[in-house]
Amino acid sequence: MRFGENFMNEIKSRIRVSDVVSKHVKLKRQGREFSGLSPFTSEKTPSFFVNDEKGFYHCFSSGKHGDAISFLMELEGLSFPESVERLAEQIGIEMPKSDPAAEQRAARNKNTINWMEHAQAFFQKSLYKNIGQSSRDYLKSRGLTKTAADYFGIGYAPDNFSALKDDLIQKGAKQNTLIEAGLLVQPEDKSRQPWDRFRDRIMFPIHDSRGRLVAFGGRAMDKNSKAKYLNSPETPIFQKGQLLYNYHRAHKAVSIPQSNERGLIVAEGYMDVIALSRAGFKHSVAPMGTALTESQLMLLWRSGPEPILCFDGDKPGIRAAYRSIERALPLIGPTRTLRFAILPDGEDPDDLIKNKGKIEMQKILNQSIPLVKMLWEREVNRGSLDTPEAKAGLKSRILNAINEIQNEEVRTQYKSDLLSRFDSEFGRRFKHQFNNLTSSRSPSTALKATMQPNAITKARERRLISAILEWPELLNYLDEVFFGLKFTTSPAIKMQSTLLSYWQLTKSVEKSSLNAHIANQGMETLKSGFSRDRKLITAAMGGIDAELETRTAIWIKEASTLSGFNQSDADGSETITLMAEAIRNDNTVALKRRMRASKEERD
Repeated sequence: MRFGENFMNEIKSRIRVSDVVSKHVKLKRQGREFSGLSPFTSEKTPSFFVNDEKGFYHCFSSGKHGDAISFLMELEGLSFPESVERLAEQIGIEMPKSDPAAEQRAARNKNTINWMEHAQAFFQKSLYKNIGQSSRDYLKSRGLTKTAADYFGIGYAPDNFSALKDDLIQKGAKQNTLIEAGLLVQPEDKSRQPWDRFRDRIMFPIHDSRGRLVAFGGRAMDKNSKAKYLNSPETPIFQKGQLLYNYHRAHKAVSIPQSNERGLIVAEGYMDVIALSRAGFKHSVAPMGTALTESQLMLLWRSGPEPILCFDGDKPGIRAAYRSIERALPLIGPTRTLRFAILPDGEDPDDLIKNKGKIEMQKILNQSIPLVKMLWEREVNRGSLDTPEAKAGLKSRILNAINEIQNEEVRTQYKSDLLSRFDSEFGRRFKHQFNNLTSSRSPSTALKATMQPNAITKARERRLISAILEWPELLNYLDEVFFGLKFTTSPAIKMQSTLLSYWQLTKSVEKSSLNAHIANQGMETLKSGFSRDRKLITAAMGGIDAELETRTAIWIKEASTLSGFNQSDADGSETITLMAEAIRNDNTVALKRRMRASKEERD
């Protein structure tokens, strides 16, 4: 029975090799791996190892190597379908039912792949004929020997509209099969004959994760060609967004027990991968000229938790790195992240290795940047940060990016890391000033209202509370200051406490959920008192069309005046930083401590 790729991927993603092996072998953790006595031979010293990150076991005494499925096949003598069924039962998923249509598709795809292999043989032969001389010269100029070209299956498509078609049809291929494989182009005018898709191009074979030849990439020899690189179209056997060039070799290279790599290297093009591989970085792949897709990211993580994305240091390369961040954030987890290796401007891996050698390439890989730092640099470099509004915008963008992370544990760590970077970067200039402030005034009084609850104080407290009720998203980056403020009027104190209880329960601040919480707490009447003057509040907070950054700056100015924390030289974001620091140092702020403890428990 054949199993679909999605089904097999689900099996592999939900089962750890150690969970299967540990039912038969007593395992002991050794760093990133587990070790134990071989179940295949009689031994006294452990030579059997399991690596969950890379998804394999290896037995040095017997030479056996494989995944959870092959382990059951080896140890218990089960067939492949029986092993799959055992694991599916273990993790509680249903086995797929037999599908005659799927079996027919599989048979048709097998036939298509057979003709793809014939096409590759044709291209390879053409490379070493007279018509391939210019292509051989080009490959030689790029440092590729015949051995290297043969290893990667590189060939040449002649500058002829029917050379491949005539060769394969003579061997028994059907024209429709070649069209379906993407080797021929069927013109819209059906009366015209199909022609070869690839002409006068150096041909790079593309394989799926199982090593089956499913497509080609062709580099034009004609400098005036409209498309420098041309890939096979989407076909029943080729979906570009789900494959990576050279993955079948790279995955094997990184999976050997001797490998200490934490993941694959991702370059931008075929020649980069070939150059990296020839320099010893055999765990290199490429996304075939497009931004990484979700499927490709998951494929990368099958081979290790920390793939390194290698980009040129020019503007297009940096933009490609940033696009990868957007795709990756919702998918990252404790064992799934990315690192970024940024090359010198104007150089790709092929150029770098050719000009400076393997050691320099290794140095750049060793200095790769973690995803969290790359995210920070992306947001910081989006524009000037010389105004309070710009800094508030930066913080807002950071929080929005963090919210894209689905894994709660990772999301919490990212928030802590990035907000610490923010505080460090934009609070540095005012550290001395703040120290002077706190030395002359105790932290417990730094945020204490200086006035009795007179009319001015009441009005200011009302505005602060009303703004939060109207735009609760302000809490995303004003929480420390808001919950640390010492309100003096009873309505403000009660509503602050109600907002605190909401903040402790929610993971996403929304006005509708806040209103529902207030209603459940029996505080609707109190809320209506703050919402009576909605128009006046809106006007006071910058008007109906004001940006959130503007409202943040106005709010923090009001809060600093209320608390007696006037910093004439500090802008809004800096005041937030200083006030929050005072709160963190204020042991008398019991409310803030309760809020923090509760939130940590929730996270």
